Amino acid sequence: MSANSETLYRIPVDECDRMGALAGSEINEAKIVLANAVTALCHGAEAATTAEATARDVFEKGGVGDDLPTLTLSAEELGDGMSIVQVIVRSGLAKSGKEAKRLISENGARLDDQPLTDAGLMIDSGALSSPIKLSAGKKRHALVQLG
Repeated sequence: MSANSETLYRIPVDECDRMGALAGSEINEAKIVLANAVTALCHGAEAATTAEATARDVFEKGGVGDDLPTLTLSAEELGDGMSIVQVIVRSGLAKSGKEAKRLISENGARLDDQPLTDAGLMIDSGALSSPIKLSAGKKRHALVQLG
């Protein structure tokens, strides 16, 4: 890393102290500053800018963002339908069917920003006529589309 890029991402100690004293909704702005600095250090300034735009689109505007993880299912894979539990696991939002069912039963799963309450829901080609957004908690999202 060049000296110039290193100073670009350095946050002065007094600014860190100021951010550490924030409370309530103000702390979210501090989280954004820190997340951008870490992403820029690890992946570069362009990646930090892209990540921030995606995060703002998903979290603040309720959109889907262009950089969300995407699961593309073929018509053959989908067949007559696939359970939402399988879709959650295949999208990477849960490691197992049991975890996906628990996520749904504990009201932690959302489908297109609406609470997902039916672990028996079947996703078919009609449901994927346009991409759907799955969410696990507040910060993990994935798109599912028919390819």
